[in-house]
Amino acid sequence: MRTKNLISRIARALALVGVALFVAAPVSVHAASENAGMNRPSPNQPFALSSVATFEYPWAIAFLPDGRLLVTEKPGKLFIATQRGEKTEVPGMPKVYYHGQNGLLDVAVSPGFAHDRTIYFTFVEPQRGGGVLALARAQLEESGGAARLADLAIIWRQGKASTGGQPGGIIAFSPDGRYLFLTVGDRQEPKTAQDPDAARGKVLRLNLDGSTPKDNPMAAQGGVKAQTWTTGHRNPYGLAFAPDGRLWLNEMGPRGGDELNLVQAGRNYGWPIVSNGDNYSGIPISRHSTRPEFEAPVVYWTPVIAPAGLAFYNGAMFPSWRGSAFIGGLVEKGLVRISFDGHGGAHEAERWDLGHRIRDVAVASDGAVWLIEDESEGKLLRLTPKR
Repeated sequence: MRTKNLISRIARALALVGVALFVAAPVSVHAASENAGMNRPSPNQPFALSSVATFEYPWAIAFLPDGRLLVTEKPGKLFIATQRGEKTEVPGMPKVYYHGQNGLLDVAVSPGFAHDRTIYFTFVEPQRGGGVLALARAQLEESGGAARLADLAIIWRQGKASTGGQPGGIIAFSPDGRYLFLTVGDRQEPKTAQDPDAARGKVLRLNLDGSTPKDNPMAAQGGVKAQTWTTGHRNPYGLAFAPDGRLWLNEMGPRGGDELNLVQAGRNYGWPIVSNGDNYSGIPISRHSTRPEFEAPVVYWTPVIAPAGLAFYNGAMFPSWRGSAFIGGLVEKGLVRISFDGHGGAHEAERWDLGHRIRDVAVASDGAVWLIEDESEGKLLRLTPKR
């Protein structure tokens, strides 16, 4: 208790002089992290896969209210696709910095789409010195079988350009539809994840117009600090709210140490000070267990799966999967199912080898699971129960 009170007093004192101190509780709020890295794919696949369409390096999928999908291609194109595979390109996209891991990234449908026709998307915007992660919104207009974007505006962008990858860029809306959460990777500059003034290695919480909510943990401090919800992340490519309202994130580790994290306001998740993996050079990194002031992952993977995409399942087609989440695997080349205990704990329930890099996962209103492959001719796949 004395230690906790001391930390609290230090945090208050630093806040008075404009210094951010992100700490977790003195001990982790959940049980010891599970290493699911050695798990093997199940030989039994209780589903059938059908290929619906192909795209050039597709990156993200999102469902419109009528069941059609928005699909982004990393080189910079946006499409509307029907569930039968008919594709319509949406012109008017901004130019993207298409380089390595960078390009056109996530797409999300506004909580108020039925009346505002608004979509949001992220991309790496070309600037001198490389590119910056940017968040844009626009109205999706359709007429006579054609579509276009209207009133496109960039509502948030990073302040410093980089040629590095690991942009993050995943969008999630709060269950009440009032706030937008955005993941920002470290752009392969690890130290920036612990810099409170750098929009790197963070989860940000924004209003729907890109402004800063007044009740963010450090709203009074302005700048990046004011927008920061959590810090200490490396390469977060999955972000989603569970049916119980908890926010979960998956991120890629270095050599080992991929993570599934329960996102809690004001917490520091430790990168690059701690990790359950090591640097690619072989230089070790302190483990989470040695630094309890940082929030540890609930599940981690050593060896890695390279998690990408995160979606919760509450559909009718697979009743036994309700309450689970799905993660796409880029190195694992398949799909991972996560089960939850309802108290902040999670467990890898099973995984399936699909033979292709899975970039994103989404669930349709009828309960079918949809996937996209991270390939030059990446397939849009529909997953349904075996007959």
